Amino acid sequence: MTEVTDRHVEAFLEMLAAERGAALKTRQAYASDLSDFARHCTPASLAQATGEQVRSYLASLSQAGMAARTAARRLSCLKQFYRFLMLESIRSDDPTDRQQAPKISASLPRPLDEKEIRLLLEDGTKGHENERRDLLSRAALELLYTTGLRISELLSLPASCVKAKGAMLLVRGKGGRERLVPLSRSAREAAEALVYFDRDLGSPYLFPGRDPSKPLTRQGFDKILLACALKAGIDPERVSPHVLRHSFASHLLAHGADLRALQMLLGHADIATTQIYTQVMAERLRQLVTAHHPLAKVTPVDPADSE
Repeated sequence: MTEVTDRHVEAFLEMLAAERGAALKTRQAYASDLSDFARHCTPASLAQATGEQVRSYLASLSQAGMAARTAARRLSCLKQFYRFLMLESIRSDDPTDRQQAPKISASLPRPLDEKEIRLLLEDGTKGHENERRDLLSRAALELLYTTGLRISELLSLPASCVKAKGAMLLVRGKGGRERLVPLSRSAREAAEALVYFDRDLGSPYLFPGRDPSKPLTRQGFDKILLACALKAGIDPERVSPHVLRHSFASHLLAHGADLRALQMLLGHADIATTQIYTQVMAERLRQLVTAHHPLAKVTPVDPADSE
């Protein structure tokens, strides 16, 4: 990228941090996406890119086999960048204006059923190599399933989160947005037991890593979850932090939760993101009608037979 383009990108990333509270990883992803597009535009600069270059770039991503969701994210980054340039009077037009995002098929969550969750919590959190691993497994699984937290939110929880004896847990989510989620008694007790066991570590985190001054890594947590799944007799390929979050949402809806309330609990900025779960419920309702409606099993009468 040219020096001028570098300044534009830097200003854009600073705006994301200052005005939108974008996390460091988000800004790094945007910087990477813009760098990739800049290489495609060479020798032209990002600030001078044309609509044809945007179209050819997206076509190249498709030809390279990139997933539609990833390509759509890159286009979203470009749209935000060029709208920023227009607001700053650096450009008078938006080269992404007429570019449609790749179609993304809504994927249905594949949650664990309630019986499998019980197995995971009861059998998967016992008999590990030491007492602390049992306590850690129990606290992590209880919190993930009963709150629907993202794994990044779980691992960044401070140890002090269980000191307040209220029924709610303060969570800092994407973009620094905070929300309150109910904390069950069993999840609180499991977290308190872990904090008490780790009292001499002096870690600020509920789930400390090998270095107590830092949180447990995602890779470290994955190893714990793998061991829990194996002990519970569940295929490890079906168990992940994201699956537990899906299970939390799907089970709440199955028991009558409101979609708007679920949006708040999950920390979704847009309810459209939450509505994917209604597809799961639609199928469940269809099965209920088929199984229990008095006319559902009646064979339709052919009008010709009544003549």
